[in-house]
Amino acid sequence: MFDIGFWELVLISVVGLVVLGPERLPVAIRSVMSFVNSAKSMANSVKDELSQELKIHELQENLKKAEQMNMQDLAPDLQKSVEELKQAALDVQRPYAVSESTPVTASEDLATDSNNSKLHSAQSNKAE
Repeated sequence: MFDIGFWELVLISVVGLVVLGPERLPVAIRSVMSFVNSAKSMANSVKDELSQELKIHELQENLKKAEQMNMQDLAPDLQKSVEELKQAALDVQRPYAVSESTPVTASEDLATDSNNSKLHSAQSNKAE
């Protein structure tokens, strides 16, 4: 990131030691490091949000192209984008569909999985 060599770090640490003293220098280093870490995390979150927005924009453009072609004879990349959008729409609707029906608790879900695995193993033992 910065082109700081060993001797520059030694100079900065000596100046910091002289200016702040040995008692306040560790506290100052910790506060600077927390600031740097928060700046890095903010930059990473902005980068992730921008990449997400760019992907959404690309999918919207592909959907517009697909609509202009009346969803027929689509290029493979456009077809893939349309399928991704359909899957995203289903994923968004799925939690609401589950909440409208009878909610399944985690213990009931585990019991169902356990019973299914027991039934599957019993059937495979009979087949052998």
